[in-house]
Amino acid sequence: MRATIQYIKKELAGIYPETEIEGFIRLLFEWACGWDYSAQILNRNRKIEAANFDKIKASVARLKQFEPIQYIFGETIFFDLQLKVNPAVLIPRPETEELVNWILETISGKAAHILDIGTGSGCISLALKKNLPGSRVSAIDISDEALKTAKSNALLNNLDVRFWQADILKWREYNWPEFDVIVSNPPYVRQLEKKQMQPNVLKYEPEIALFVSNNNPLIFYSEIAAFAKDHLAKNGKLFYEINEYLGNDLKNLLTNFGFTNILMKHDINGKARMVFCER
Repeated sequence: MRATIQYIKKELAGIYPETEIEGFIRLLFEWACGWDYSAQILNRNRKIEAANFDKIKASVARLKQFEPIQYIFGETIFFDLQLKVNPAVLIPRPETEELVNWILETISGKAAHILDIGTGSGCISLALKKNLPGSRVSAIDISDEALKTAKSNALLNNLDVRFWQADILKWREYNWPEFDVIVSNPPYVRQLEKKQMQPNVLKYEPEIALFVSNNNPLIFYSEIAAFAKDHLAKNGKLFYEINEYLGNDLKNLLTNFGFTNILMKHDINGKARMVFCER
């Protein structure tokens, strides 16, 4: 095992920070050998099987091309759910877990009719259904491939969420029921912000789920707000994950739409990343 650790460190040195490489080492051994951290300590002097080394070697080659390790493994953990992920869906982030937690705290375990707009892997809708089993949860996405992934994650976790394909920018073309809660993590990264982003995101994660134009960066927020005005129940709740640089612009937009009790929440890193309001 020690020789394999040295191999990983040598191959990834200068590409990733040392702390990130250490994290990769733990994940790679757990994935390839089935060893948790305690087992890795106990097996430090053990030679790993050739087949497991080959899996690690192939994964390291992909890491050198900046491919996200979640895509290499084909899975990730979100809110204690095991989820399949692939380049058709965004990799769920910790701040999205914070958004789910805020929703759960706000509605206090009450059963609700919930809509997740732009569901991707299904992470938000599935986490809400798991923690609010009495609620009806629906989710939409424009991408057929994303919906296939979300549906497979629902089966994997034995959760009953209704998924269907729809373009929220054309929401007036569909028939909708009334919802108690609407949540969305829509595309919000402006094209001008690409230069700030890491190559693993730019090369591998789906652009359609990430980027908006510089000229109209709140296009999805505006259309979802208009949709929510028509399809949220009285006192219904709207939650967004947001671009940290556009929080005040979004609050002004929601005020103009007539929403009340508009609140902005910062994530664990102190960035403004979530907004809540009521109809």
